[in-house]
Amino acid sequence: MGSGRELGAHAPQFRRSKKIYLRFRIPYYTQWGQSLAISGSGAALGNWNVAQSQRMTPQHEGDSLVWEVMIAVPDNFETQYKYCLVDDKLNLIKWEAGSRRFLSIPQAIEAEATVDVHDSWQDGSSPDVLLNRNAFRKVIFGKGNDHEGKEIILETSPFATEFDVEESVAVRFRVTCSRLESGQSVCVTGSASSLGRWVNETAIPLHRVGGSLLQADVIIGRHELPLKYRYIIRNRAGDVISEMGGDRTLSSEPSAERISALIIVSDGYFRARPWKGSGVAVPVFSLRSTEDVGCGEFLDLKLFIDLAVTCGIRLVQLLPINDTSVNMMWWDSYPYSSLSVFALHPIYLRLQALSKKLPNDIKEEIEDLRRRLDLKEVDYEATLEAKLTVARKVFELERDEVLKSPSFQQYFDENQGWLRPYAAFCFLRNLFGTSDHSQWGRYSVFTSEKLGRLVSPTSDHYTAIAFSYYLQYHLHIQMTEVAEYARLNRVVLKGDLPIGVDRNSVDTWVAPTLFRMTASTGAPPDFFDKQGQNWGFPTYNWEEMAKDNYAWWRARLSQMAKYFSAYRIDHILGFFRIWELPDHAVIGLTGRFRPSIPISAEELEQEGIWDFNRLSEPYVRCHLLIEKFGDRWTEVANKYFDETQHLCYQFKEEYNTEKKIAAALKLREGSPQWLMNEAEETQKRLFQFLREVVLLRDTENPRMFYPRFGMDETASFRELDDRSKDVLRNKYEDYFYHRQEKLWRENAMKTLPVLMNSSDMLACGEDLGMVPACVAPVLEELGLLGLRIQRMPNSNKEFGIPSEYEYMTVCAASCHDCSTLREWWEEDEERRARYFKDVLGFSGTPPPNCDVQITHTILQQHVESPSVWAIFPIQDFLALKEEYTKRPATEERINDPSNSKHYWRFRLHVTIEKILHDQELIMIIREMNVKSGRATLTELPEVLAAEYADMSNGERTHKTKNIAYGNANGNIADSCRAPENLKSIVKGGEIRDHYTILECK
Repeated sequence: MGSGRELGAHAPQFRRSKKIYLRFRIPYYTQWGQSLAISGSGAALGNWNVAQSQRMTPQHEGDSLVWEVMIAVPDNFETQYKYCLVDDKLNLIKWEAGSRRFLSIPQAIEAEATVDVHDSWQDGSSPDVLLNRNAFRKVIFGKGNDHEGKEIILETSPFATEFDVEESVAVRFRVTCSRLESGQSVCVTGSASSLGRWVNETAIPLHRVGGSLLQADVIIGRHELPLKYRYIIRNRAGDVISEMGGDRTLSSEPSAERISALIIVSDGYFRARPWKGSGVAVPVFSLRSTEDVGCGEFLDLKLFIDLAVTCGIRLVQLLPINDTSVNMMWWDSYPYSSLSVFALHPIYLRLQALSKKLPNDIKEEIEDLRRRLDLKEVDYEATLEAKLTVARKVFELERDEVLKSPSFQQYFDENQGWLRPYAAFCFLRNLFGTSDHSQWGRYSVFTSEKLGRLVSPTSDHYTAIAFSYYLQYHLHIQMTEVAEYARLNRVVLKGDLPIGVDRNSVDTWVAPTLFRMTASTGAPPDFFDKQGQNWGFPTYNWEEMAKDNYAWWRARLSQMAKYFSAYRIDHILGFFRIWELPDHAVIGLTGRFRPSIPISAEELEQEGIWDFNRLSEPYVRCHLLIEKFGDRWTEVANKYFDETQHLCYQFKEEYNTEKKIAAALKLREGSPQWLMNEAEETQKRLFQFLREVVLLRDTENPRMFYPRFGMDETASFRELDDRSKDVLRNKYEDYFYHRQEKLWRENAMKTLPVLMNSSDMLACGEDLGMVPACVAPVLEELGLLGLRIQRMPNSNKEFGIPSEYEYMTVCAASCHDCSTLREWWEEDEERRARYFKDVLGFSGTPPPNCDVQITHTILQQHVESPSVWAIFPIQDFLALKEEYTKRPATEERINDPSNSKHYWRFRLHVTIEKILHDQELIMIIREMNVKSGRATLTELPEVLAAEYADMSNGERTHKTKNIAYGNANGNIADSCRAPENLKSIVKGGEIRDHYTILECK
């Protein structure tokens, strides 16, 4: 190595043919039989083919296990790369998390030189990986992260002088920091003279080189190695925030044989205190404002974002906003049954914003509709009809002007791939009076040629086609305005990705091969429904979807990313395995997991089980018929069953499925009540007999079986001999809890990474229900947030303990799929008493209603948790003030999962404008967020922050009655146990804190 070479942009610009030696080093602990490999772009790193990647070798260095590999590369080498965990045969076990790394060799590096690359493993569960998502980098910390894009080359080199590589080494410090405010910069300081010897004022600033990655090049004397250093954040005023933890260390080179000309130190992330935030969840239709017509609208969200900002809330979570107009009636209020996964729902349209030139008669019509539809709950049908009627009138007035505008043309060009089929579908739905495209004659089968004719501008019906374009264009404009408003206010807008689509949808019409149309999606019995759920969606043909690398999913996520910076994956368990039901099922009990490894006939025969017909066909015996139907048993037996042998029966062909029975027992409207009751009871009992099976036979392979969920509750199982019961119990346990884990993990790892890599939105998984053991490790590996609902813990405990939640979780006291906090409190007296004592730490009898003190205690318990997000339904926030609790709690529920025809119509009973002016409620929520560290005064609007800071603690205190929950005589209990940071102090008989959670002597 010669001396006197300058390392920087002013080096000679010519191509050299000799090699550079790259030495990659990374500390990581592996299990026996595992090793690390490095894979990336270019032949040297296997072109992302793990089987051709560079395997690394381990070196023990003190207490650390460091993996290392040296490769020779051209001197103009650049690559993107990642580390991966592999087995002995170079089969992939898992990738590290985070984005791809970028590396290029500086032009000033001499040929034959050695470059050391010191990396650290990117762990999916690391808070720092999470904070590099757009929700944080571009929204919450957006003011300090305005520069995005690929790594850039600095115009001037930090290496201003020549150096002798025998005496010095160039060090490139790299660290990622997404949490920068405007005016802040990251610097590196340390023990070397060129790092300022720990003097903050002379620390070396890092420069942004792409995204949140920062970099600085420094010359370090070799005699100063090993080097101690750390990163700091410094603002223009000179204020300094030092990263947490001990000093970082750069050791001397690992090999004296090849000294380094350059050491690239990739230090991962700036070590800061884990960030935490709070959020509020609300369906758009539930909002109420002084402007909306019949239900909440997209533009109402701007007011709601204002409310979030004033309360120190950083996230607004919505239910799905896609068009669900399948039946054109109130059934379509169900937001998870999409007509199109790309189109927005017209019911959220703000009519007043359609045009700046609305005629007075239309303005008056809108105002009249607004007054008439300002109802207690959403009238879905009337609201949608009103909006479509007015929108058509405006469309007729400005059709040519809008459709010829440059902004519409751009929108159409960017979205025509889904927009044209959607418009054609809506036209055919209205023409044929049904969304069941199997009833559309020659249009039942979709082709591009048919679509072209349908949407041709020269067709007689083009006005109807263009109206759908017009609606979606305006919905897009309004939702885009909301998304930009949220970003500018540094509020994360979180969407919802439904697990399914309606079987009569644009997507199943255009791409039927992507779906298993002869099956239905649902969920096994769980907290929400003891009979299981049948959602009616077709299941996915994952094998077909994989052929184009899940292009449908990637397009779907890209569309969502236009409006959202975070999203909730509905029923994420479905990406591991889905509960699949035959299309003739009505309820969700007799399903099976897909994919799953069935139980073979050979397995059972080896254990002495051979009577498969007895176990897999409905078990109907005379004594059971008498037990179910009493004196009516002979009538029922004769009508619905054939006697196969003495006292044994089987269903007749016309009644052998749930749908056939439901159709046969459907009565005309106006039938006598006694007859309707009898039909309902008969259907219920016959359904029970259809479910009298122990094993479900595979329809594609009759020698394969699946145990029926809850098989031991059937009479068929109870009447088996003890040995058969033991065998079947073991098979049941193995099927549901053991044999599928590897398969389900592999299935999820095929699909979830594709979803996450198709956008930079923050992903959160709804992992409730019957959760396999493989789910948590996969979510952790991928950096996916899990959901924690206190009343539905992922453990054997009755209640979750928020203080025990992991950081990579979203915690909540309730959600849209269950009762609100107030309703839950009132549902079960015995459970309420256990929660009051065991979780809240009170003695005595709990109040019958969830008053504001109880609500505050529970919500405070959640915001104090380690979870990165604490997200509450707006109903739970409103319960913090007595004024908003006058409405019966049962009227605040959004969804009842046990009712497949639930009407989704909940509306707030107060306008957003009124809540925005309620400084008392805002102060309660704001204080809760500030005290828990989920908001800071600097994050509040300047006026509010000043107002808050000027108040004394007593003035900031919400003035509520002090209620000491104690014994029946009202005495302060002597066994209260509450979290330390929530306890009040009782001293000298005086309660000094308003929260009324008492620490008693």
